[in-house]
Amino acid sequence: MRVVAKVGTSSLTDAVGVIQTDVIQGLCDQLAALRAQGHDVILVSSAAISAGVAALGLAARPTDVLTLQALAAAGQPRLMEEYNRALARHGLVGAQVLLVPHDFANRQQYLHARNTLARLLELGCIPIVNENDTVASDEIRYGDNDRIAALVAHNVSADLLVLLTDTPGLYTADPRTDPTATLISDVAANDPLLAVTAGATGSNRGSGGMASKLQAARLASWSGVGAVIAQALRPNVIVDAVAGADVGTRFAPNDRRLSARKLWIGFASNVQGSITVDLGAFSALVERGTSLLPAGVVGVDGDFHEGATIEIRTPDGVVFARGMAVSSADVVEQIAGKSTRDLPARVAHEVVHRDDLVLLPH
Repeated sequence: MRVVAKVGTSSLTDAVGVIQTDVIQGLCDQLAALRAQGHDVILVSSAAISAGVAALGLAARPTDVLTLQALAAAGQPRLMEEYNRALARHGLVGAQVLLVPHDFANRQQYLHARNTLARLLELGCIPIVNENDTVASDEIRYGDNDRIAALVAHNVSADLLVLLTDTPGLYTADPRTDPTATLISDVAANDPLLAVTAGATGSNRGSGGMASKLQAARLASWSGVGAVIAQALRPNVIVDAVAGADVGTRFAPNDRRLSARKLWIGFASNVQGSITVDLGAFSALVERGTSLLPAGVVGVDGDFHEGATIEIRTPDGVVFARGMAVSSADVVEQIAGKSTRDLPARVAHEVVHRDDLVLLPH
């Protein structure tokens, strides 16, 4: 089995950003156990910025991008030192892999990343992945490693994605404020995986939260990868999740596996606007798998450009698809509602081509 596990900042560091070596050792013990069982394992690890905060003795995590980038540069090698020290106890070597969104959006970079990760596994390494916060700006970064982990799982054709967090799994409500909240043990592949209300952010040391883990689980499911959300500090949690034990919340994989391009459009790219369509266009897109034509467009929101990812909404505002816009927002506004024969010369006949359109659970 090929496994991708992700652990966040709040699980790895204390309140002032100091790396918890016992947690690192516990994780590496589990990774070593899985390797001994014959599994391939990749770890996606946050905490570089937090470790940099502690290393430089700052009182709090800054908010400006330049300082955060500098802190990531200071903290990432310290994080890797801890991982390699813990892995060396088992005769294993950790390999640092720093990724940015371009590595998944660009087909050539996507293949380069896949080949490198595959070779590292062949060499017996434990790849340790993080977003390259040192060079990523607000405009080109993901901001949380949950989505990175799901994309890596798709990239390497993983069998399971394990998302570790501060809580035992997904609840019907926030258990910190609602005593009636109960743990959801299983989520079917055809369920709307974001139907349960979840907090958008985690601790002030990290950038994730349950909402981002739900997004990652949905992304994994739609790429044919099973996922588990479970508590990071639960003993042997990754090993038990791989063994199929009842830990946390388990998300079933979807039968159909989206291509890397469609996965990127549907779940990984940044949305820059939206288009509302009439019921006829909605039916054509959902039932017949057609392209979106100007005649079906009844509303345009946002100042998106050609090639941008946009949401597609029903007349009552429900998002049911995402796609890559063939034309910019101002062009779409000019041709909205027009039939193909009435379009100006040199204007594309599609607003979103079916090859660049992904239907979402709704």
